[in-house]
Amino acid sequence: MKTSEATQDFVRQFYAQVAKTTGGCCGKPAVASTKAEELGYSHEELQSVPEGAEMGLGCGNPLSSASLKEGETVLDLGSGGGFDCFLAARQVGESGKVIGVDMTPEMVARAQANALLGHYTNVEFRLGKIEHLPVGDATIDVIISNCVINLSAEKQKVFSEAFRVLKPGGRLAISDVVATGPLPEAMKQDPELLGCCIAGALTVPEIEEGLAAAGFEKIDVKIKPESRQFIQHWASELKAEDYVVSATITAIKPMPKQSPVRS
Repeated sequence: MKTSEATQDFVRQFYAQVAKTTGGCCGKPAVASTKAEELGYSHEELQSVPEGAEMGLGCGNPLSSASLKEGETVLDLGSGGGFDCFLAARQVGESGKVIGVDMTPEMVARAQANALLGHYTNVEFRLGKIEHLPVGDATIDVIISNCVINLSAEKQKVFSEAFRVLKPGGRLAISDVVATGPLPEAMKQDPELLGCCIAGALTVPEIEEGLAAAGFEKIDVKIKPESRQFIQHWASELKAEDYVVSATITAIKPMPKQSPVRS
């Protein structure tokens, strides 16, 4: 992809088509419940959300490392059909709030329909880009995201925006695809592999450096080797599992440093 605008346009069109189907991408059907359970979701969680909310687009379960508390405000970057938002809504309770942001109108419409179907009163979905979040400064307790940041051509902007909207002490808890080494140039330039969450993957050092540059601390990237079992189906002819794996990424926005008290 030549420019960030071209990348965004491609991703938007790619996932607009996905939103009009039963889910899944890269020519593959949506993840079955047993597969979703392999990503870290329980059978009870899968049964608790409206049908069609789980679209088979994730690469992990960001809520497993989010440690959500009742009353917190949660932001989901690239909320898709709303699956993780609905699960988060149960954890933060009626006194909490969940905001999903997605740049694809078709996805936002699908998520809003799912919210009405499930009678979720503490969830809202906003149309917007994760590089320019439609969210106020220091208003979010926890940011989650599931296999989305790799799709952005401006990942440093995503990290900086995440830092901006988090409250001091706020947490980042995401699942995403990371590269185990430099990707072949032909793979990096293949738009279909971008849509399949392969071509845009950063290496672990790149993620750590990007988050640190944005201001985050306590950065932790945990590789999940077992994810190769489902990644091998994404682009089987290219052996995608040899180049990318899923990871759990956490970080903290530090509290402001207090000036020393003078006597």
